Amino acid sequence: MESLIPTWQVSVLGGVLAWIVVSSMFNVTRIIRSLTQPWVSSCVISGIPIILHIQKYQHTLFDALFSGLSCLVSVPFYTGFLPLLFWSGHGKLARQMTLLMAVCDYAGNCVKDVVSAPRPKSVRIVTATADEKDFAMEYGLPSSHTLNTVCLSGYLFHYILSYNENSDASFQLVGFAFVCIFVGLIGLGRIYLGMHSVIDIIGGLFLGLAILEFWLCVHEHVDKFVVSGQNVTSFWAALSFLSLFAYPTPELPTPSFEYHTAFTGVALGIVTGVQQTYDHFHHEHVPRVFTPQLPLAAFAGRILVGIPTILLVKFCSKALAKWILPITANALGISITSSGYVPALTSSSMVKKSNEVKQSNGYLQKMMFFSNQDSFDVDTGIRLLQYAGLAWSVVDLVPSIFSQLNL
Repeated sequence: MESLIPTWQVSVLGGVLAWIVVSSMFNVTRIIRSLTQPWVSSCVISGIPIILHIQKYQHTLFDALFSGLSCLVSVPFYTGFLPLLFWSGHGKLARQMTLLMAVCDYAGNCVKDVVSAPRPKSVRIVTATADEKDFAMEYGLPSSHTLNTVCLSGYLFHYILSYNENSDASFQLVGFAFVCIFVGLIGLGRIYLGMHSVIDIIGGLFLGLAILEFWLCVHEHVDKFVVSGQNVTSFWAALSFLSLFAYPTPELPTPSFEYHTAFTGVALGIVTGVQQTYDHFHHEHVPRVFTPQLPLAAFAGRILVGIPTILLVKFCSKALAKWILPITANALGISITSSGYVPALTSSSMVKKSNEVKQSNGYLQKMMFFSNQDSFDVDTGIRLLQYAGLAWSVVDLVPSIFSQLNL
């Protein structure tokens, strides 16, 4: 008789839980930080002359070019682009890039907060958008933009080649050269904008290559599990929950934890929705854009219907989570605070305590069933559910509406 819960799922979740316990007991984060932070910080300082030399070539054209490229490969851009990719009929590519993005975001932010290395100082910073100012609040190593560009452009190139088996060597060479140039421009741009040092770019490059190599080995297995596996939703929900508590504590509070929480919610929503509706909306034979079955006008109609719908779902998911989570916590006798989402739980003292709860006590102390803390920040759960609801609507609710409207 087949087991209700596959052994490998128990092993994965047990391994993550064991890592949380061991990491807390032996202060793994502090040990790694003590070994890496001094060296990385010295590399950042020694690399400042290189940044200043590159910035000598300042020009408004370069400002616009590199700021635009940075926006093009940022997490907010991908968050807006990926729904369009799902609705265009390229479901497999969209879900693979979403999950890969979640892995990149989590791994990159973990390394940032473990090492807690500063960004370069005493250099001119070009910030074209509010997002850049938020990114500047994070630690430097590795460069998330470089990391994401290596992984996503590399995977896209692999995907194109795998679906175009008759491509000749010249096509492959041109494609590879384009990816390399694009990655190089992103890295150079981050240095030019004063957002990263050379060591940050190198770290992002090598970490991105490692993640990409790993993903190319497992992506088919992951996709098969998502679309037709056993206990998909429950396993992914448990993994998402544990990943919140496995996240390392930075030296000082940063927004990195909030960013990863949001995209972890996105991955959870995508997996849940695809697993439930794969045979209806996400199989390999669905209509694709620029074909007679899905002309450009119909795709434009999907966008006009889909975007307002997912924004409404995001708003409703947040409102529902703000109502349900505090009630659930109170029913369980768990003391909670809010750093902004729930005004009734917010005060200056509560916000200060919330920051301490989230950022100052290590892996194990984040887990309510092991913690001696007085209260927990409910905003983390709200953010996770908010983005999970948004992502679920992209692959489940909105395609259902498309079906009803014959789009």
